Amino acid sequence: MLKTILSVSGKPGLFKLISNAKNMVIVESLADKRRLPIYARDKVVSLGDIAMYTDEAEVPLSEVLTKIQEKENGGQCSIAPNSKPEELRKYFAEILPTYDRERVYDSDIKKLLTWYNLLTTAGIPFIEAPAQEEEGVKEEPIEETKAEKPAKAEKGEKTEKKETKKKAAPKAKKEDKKDKESK
Repeated sequence: MLKTILSVSGKPGLFKLISNAKNMVIVESLADKRRLPIYARDKVVSLGDIAMYTDEAEVPLSEVLTKIQEKENGGQCSIAPNSKPEELRKYFAEILPTYDRERVYDSDIKKLLTWYNLLTTAGIPFIEAPAQEEEGVKEEPIEETKAEKPAKAEKGEKTEKKETKKKAAPKAKKEDKKDKESK
């Protein structure tokens, strides 16, 4: 679901993708449900493409948001996004203990908490529900047997439709030639 949620540079808040056009996209603000066009010159990032730096590897934003949701029991953040930097870092260390302290800035944590609050208020899930598959049922391609395949005509045989079309066409051409010669 986060693939359709966008952050637009220069515009506050988050936006839901509504439709695509050649040189723009139509988005809807999560805060006030207002629709507006975003043009190709604007920098747009999908939340599904964002990850947070850790000491080992990058962690997708959906996992980080899910960890915040688990800590907050599905509600809003217990810490305000505009809190002191030391408090933000302490809170974020509880969520993601191995985050890279040099590459994750205070502004990144503020933005993450603001996005979390917006997404929670809008009721947008952070992780896609896995597709339910029935166990033991596999669809296999159906093959035609020789009896089911249509019988092919042998070289000398023609179907009636083909014969009538081929015979009708040459007669019309001969009649056209006679008409031209008589004129």
